[in-house]
Formats: sequence, C-alpha cells, structure tokens
Amino acid sequence: MAASRYIIEVEKGQEGVDGGSPSVGPVYRSIYAKDGFPEPADDLVSAWDIFRLSVEKSPNNPMLGRREIVDGKAGKYIWQTYKEVYDVVIKLGNSIRTIGVGKGEKCGIYGANSPEWIISMEACNAHGLYCVPLYDTLGAGAIEFIICHAEVSLAFSEEKKISELLKTAPNSTKYLKNIVSFGEVTSEQRAEAERLGLTIYSWDQFLKLGEGKEYELPEKKRNDVCTIMYTSGTTGDPKGVLLTNESIIHLLEGVRKLLKTINEELTSKDVYLSYLPLAHIFDRVIEELFIYEAASIGFWRGDVKILIEDIAALKPTVFCAVPRVLERIYNGLQQKLSDGGLIKKTLFNFAFNHKQKNMEKGKTHTQASPLADKVVFKKVKEGLGGNVRLILSGAAPLAAHIESFLRVVACAHVLQGYGLTESCGGTFVSIPNELAMLGTVGPPVPNVDIRLESVPEMGYDALASKPRGEVCIRGKTLFSGYYKREDLTQEVLIDGWLHTGDVGEWQPDGALKIIDRKKNIFKLSQGEYVAVENLENIYSHVAAIESIWVYGNSYESYLVAVVCPSKIQIEHWAKEHNVSGDFESICQNPKTKEFILGEFNRVAKDKKLKGFELIKGVHLDTVPFDMERDLITPSYKKKRPQLLKYYQKEIDEMYNKAKK
Repeated sequence: MAASRYIIEVEKGQEGVDGGSPSVGPVYRSIYAKDGFPEPADDLVSAWDIFRLSVEKSPNNPMLGRREIVDGKAGKYIWQTYKEVYDVVIKLGNSIRTIGVGKGEKCGIYGANSPEWIISMEACNAHGLYCVPLYDTLGAGAIEFIICHAEVSLAFSEEKKISELLKTAPNSTKYLKNIVSFGEVTSEQRAEAERLGLTIYSWDQFLKLGEGKEYELPEKKRNDVCTIMYTSGTTGDPKGVLLTNESIIHLLEGVRKLLKTINEELTSKDVYLSYLPLAHIFDRVIEELFIYEAASIGFWRGDVKILIEDIAALKPTVFCAVPRVLERIYNGLQQKLSDGGLIKKTLFNFAFNHKQKNMEKGKTHTQASPLADKVVFKKVKEGLGGNVRLILSGAAPLAAHIESFLRVVACAHVLQGYGLTESCGGTFVSIPNELAMLGTVGPPVPNVDIRLESVPEMGYDALASKPRGEVCIRGKTLFSGYYKREDLTQEVLIDGWLHTGDVGEWQPDGALKIIDRKKNIFKLSQGEYVAVENLENIYSHVAAIESIWVYGNSYESYLVAVVCPSKIQIEHWAKEHNVSGDFESICQNPKTKEFILGEFNRVAKDKKLKGFELIKGVHLDTVPFDMERDLITPSYKKKRPQLLKYYQKEIDEMYNKAKK
C-alpha cells in the first residue's frame, strides 16, 4: 500500500504458514502518534481522578443538568456544579461503605441516563467498586443473568425499573442484598423487597446513612478493574467485558490528542446531550471525556419522540448518535422538503449542489457556502439547537447517502467512528473536511496499533494491493478479558492482538472501511460462498429501503431478503406510479416488490456483483427490525438466528414461489 496521509507503518507484514496461521498485513498507527502514543499525567491513575481533578480545577463549572418540570411542563435546564456533584458523591460513597460494601465488590446501575446514574458511577470509582451497568434493553432474563454472573451485591435503580429488578428474585438474591432507588420507593415495593430478603432505600434515605461518617478512599491502581460492561452478543449469554482504569485513561488521551490535532479540542464550555445508553461504551467514554474537560452534560427526559425538544432547550455543541437517530433526522428533513413546494425544493437543491461541489473541491464546510448556510441550512442547524459543531455517529454503519447529506446541511462536522466494548470504544474516527472518507470509519485514533489478518476462506488478503482482512487491534485501551470466561478471552485475544471479527479494507488515505463480518458467511447449494454482511452494505445504497436482512442456505441456489422500506421514499414512488393505498397496502402490492427488486438489480449491476449474489425474492415489512421482537441487539446489530425464526414462514414462501 502506498504511503498515506493519515497512518504510518511501524512493522512489516508477514506471509502465512501453510496449514498454520494466515498472513498478516503491516502494523499501522495514526500519523498523529508517529512519535509515540500520548501518555497520561502521573496523577491520573484511575477513572476517579478524571472527576477529582476537574472538581479541583473547575469546582463551579456546571456539570450535570436536567430540565425543570413546572406544572407538568418542561422548562429550562437546572445545573449542579462539579463541587455540588462531588459533595453528593462523597456522601453516597460513605453510605455504600456504611452498609459494608467496599473495594472490588460489584455494584449494578440500572436505568435511563440521569444525574443519579453518573453520581452512582463516580461513587463506585471513588471506592474502587466494579461498576456493572444493567442493560435497560435486555429484559429481566439478562438482568438476572448479569446480577448472578457478576455477583452484584448492591444495585442502584431508576424508580420505574425497581419492579423489573425485584422480578430477578429469588435467583438473584443469592448475591443481591441492597437496592437504592434514584427516587422514591413505594410501600408495595418495600413489602415485596422485605419478603425477598432485600433491603431497599429511597435516594434521600440512603444518603442519610453515611451522614457524619468519613471513610478514607482506597488506593487505586491503573490495572484495577473499573467496570464490567456486558455486551449483548448476537448469540448466547451476554459477555462481561473487564475494563481497567488504564483502558479508559489511555482511550481518553488518544481521543484528546486527535481532537487537538484537528483543531476541534473540547473545552469546559462544551455541552453534551446524554441520551445514548450509559450502559454502552460509546456514551460512557464520551461522558468521561466531558468530565475530564470539566464540561457540561445535560440529560434528556427519556422519550425519543421529544428528544428534539430537549436538544432545543440544551443547545449542545457535540451530538453523538447511532445511525437510527440520524436516519430519523434525515427522514424528517426529506419529509419537510417534499411538503415544502417547488420553489423551496428548487432553492434547497441549488444551495445543496453548490455547497457540495465546493466541499468536493476541498473547501471546509464553513467556507463552502456561507450564504447557503445562512439562508437555507440555518434551519437544520437550529433544529439541533444551533450550537452543534461535531456530530459523531457510532455503534453501527451509517448509510453513505445519509452521511453525505448531513455533511452538507448540518453546518457541523459529521464524523463516523468505530470501536468495540473490548477496545473501550473509539478506535477509529474519520477526519473533518475529508470528503473522500465518506463511508469509512476513518484512520485509527492515536492510541492503538492496527493490522489486518487475511481470511483465506473468504478471499480476503491482507497483503494484496487492496489490503483486506480481519481488523486486529493492539494497545493499552484493550479490555483485560471476559469475566469468568477465559475460554472466550483466548479466542479473541491472541498475542496481545484483539481479533474483532470485522473485516476491513485499507483505503489509500489511511482510512479503514468495514466491509464484512468474519462469521457471516454461508454456502449456497452450488458451493458458492456468500459474504452476507458485505452484500447488505451494498444493497443498503438503495434509497427506498431503511434496512435489509439477506438470507440464503446450502439447500438453495439463490438469495432472498426481508426489507424494511422507507415510508417517505415508497409513498413518493407510489404517487408517481399510480399505486394507491396506505403504506401497509402499498408494501403488499406486487408492483412495489418488483420496484425494490429492480433497484437491487441496478445496484448489483453497478457494483458488478456475481449472479449468485443477486436477490431473487423480497418480503417487505413496514415495521423496522427492533429489540422488542428480539431481532437486533441494543447496538443495532442483526440477530440472524432470531430473524430466521421470526420470518421463517415468509422465507419458505419466497423459496416455494420461485420454484413454481
């Protein structure tokens, strides 16, 4: 691979051994780490120090905010300063120690993001407890599994989650002894907890326990475990990822170095909207970064339908999202455009094309068309509060047409990142104003080494002129293993390299494109291998669809798919082609299926797909794949066995139909 602008080679690649290990590509790291990785300061030993140092440096900065509710209406954000939060954290820590829970014990936190979530987390950090987020989205079965597996003895819980927590008894009560509500506790819950042998406290009641008591904070080390974060694997039980203080601190140093180098460093004036689950690594490390900079975190009210109102009230400067949220924003803008009449549409298209052309010529998004920003795109910026300068997408791939659209209209940098819980989050992130990085996850963050490992059975060669292979990560940000699962740890951590299971392709500029998943491969009846994730990425270019699951097996010679169509696009198409009815009936119409299959064929031809990679049958579902039906994980990855079980009837029908 020719020398690139954003990565440097630090080790040569190696040929594979016949019948042994596959070949590996060269080891690369960020150009911003050419003189070595950034090292944390000596007084930054644990996640507790991240918070403690900010309290010392900026005690009066607003830290945690929530909207004031007056007469049932949400008003402005009310803030607690760093010092005010610190005082509550110290009290809470004293109460935890008073009930006999101390360093190395496991503390669960269950519920939607809130100031109390962060306060509980910081109390764990202060006293060296392992913070164990309990997933809001995994249901009672998983909650019970995590409590028992991690041996959680104390759990903090959002008020409305207490009943879910009590449902985990009697199995969980072997370990779980104390529950603390973020708010109140009802008399029924008290009676139920007592019956189960649990002690339950309201927030205020628990804080009083430690009054007048002072416990010394235990000494903490870099290699102490800070959190056990359970990931929702697409198969089997959740796995407990052990993340140490070292992982978190080194991750933050790398991200800070990157932001500083690209002139986008965070300051204490930055404001973040906390709504992506804190139980996931993506949001957790972003919030740690904001705390590190003594910046402000405002919490949403927990309802996605009014998220836009919370954004307008908070006016964040950084907005993190998963593709599902950005799709909603994109669809909303498209809807407004199609409702806006011809003049508005023409003006918008003119401004869009003009700005995009200038960006393609190398102008930054702020220089490309200040007039268009002021006249046309200002409303989009105001829709996100008016102050957003960075939009970061993570957790799943963002469709290229959405990313390129938002890069022009959002008046902010739209960056796509990639990371795993096992790599403590952000491992790659794209660079502002680099339009060529569209559809990639950008180059590595300056805290890790990266290499590709060939996957011969899928035809991916890490030493080819276009290097492709399994993405492997090395560095101090990596997890230290899966809790109580040494067997699974040894499968993915080999000689210091984390094998991600994702297949990547280096781009000439040093950005990485995720093109496939190592395990999502199956054989068709004629013996051809199909790399299904790669195909789904290609077929996702069809604007008329929102998501797609491609299926095939070794008894059939061709592929079929279940598709969730885009309501706006399909209704627009139906109008133009005289297909009448509501969205549901349009999707039942054979003409609509023909249209979608035609679009798939067009993309397949354009991307030069092989005959066996074409989709021959399609079922349209108006309800997007969701967690309620257990079809996707909380980070929006498809659960393929569950999808097959759910759509088995439709799959059989598609294959039977084609045989007639």
